[in-house]
Amino acid sequence: MNKLVLQTDFGTSDGAVSAMYGVAISVNANLSIFDLTHDIPTFNIWEASYRLQQTVSYWPEETVFVSVVDPGVGSDRLSVVVKTEANQYIVTPDNGTLTHIKHHIGIKEVRKIDETINRLPKSGESYTFHGRDVYAYTGARLASKVITFEQVGPVLKVEDIVELPRPVAYTEANTIYGNIDILDIRFGNLWTNISRTICEEVSMKYGELMEVTIMHHDKEVYKGGMIFGRSFSDSRLGEPVVYVNSLDNLAVAINQGSFAETYQIETGLNWMIRIRKT
Repeated sequence: MNKLVLQTDFGTSDGAVSAMYGVAISVNANLSIFDLTHDIPTFNIWEASYRLQQTVSYWPEETVFVSVVDPGVGSDRLSVVVKTEANQYIVTPDNGTLTHIKHHIGIKEVRKIDETINRLPKSGESYTFHGRDVYAYTGARLASKVITFEQVGPVLKVEDIVELPRPVAYTEANTIYGNIDILDIRFGNLWTNISRTICEEVSMKYGELMEVTIMHHDKEVYKGGMIFGRSFSDSRLGEPVVYVNSLDNLAVAINQGSFAETYQIETGLNWMIRIRKT
């Protein structure tokens, strides 16, 4: 069964996503279309990149993903399709959206979309809806095997893919330093870039008390002690806990509460976290 998975920052309050569905189904009425999310914050390329990493490896080979968070639409940024090391495909603008895929999953090959053949017929002179006219159309054709990967367009160098700055977690003097990469949005948990293997470098053990400090632009926003637990229930109701999330990275939560909302914490390069054993 042919699978197409869509991700955008369009939301679902107007017809944009529906138009992409319509284009894809016009290519192949039997195409199975799924939504990754359409609630990426507007223009937030970093979050689009992260959500792809969170999702792609759990889908079968030859699944085609279309990711459209494209503040540079109509500019000279390239439109590409990449083939991952696990043989999925991602159709997207080359604007940093592939940062996490490149580093955490791996990219075998990248091709520039040749819009002379891979663009919705009769789409006119519009240059502001490539999600419909280029990405959904190309993705549907690829998923339906109307075109091969080789027919997408010319090969580009994997090393030339545009990347966003990507902080790297590290340890120093028995302390772990990292960044708040993203939120577990519905529950307000903070997901960091600190892998479980880094925890092993400082011999963190479940049940131990940790001192957790969160800073924004080097200004301390939160500092407190919390248990390193296996799950939320290792802390009392309303109390914080640091745990290993579903991506095998450290995360911080409040048992049945929102850590992000309680302490007004956001994500990105300027949100840093420090964890040490007390």
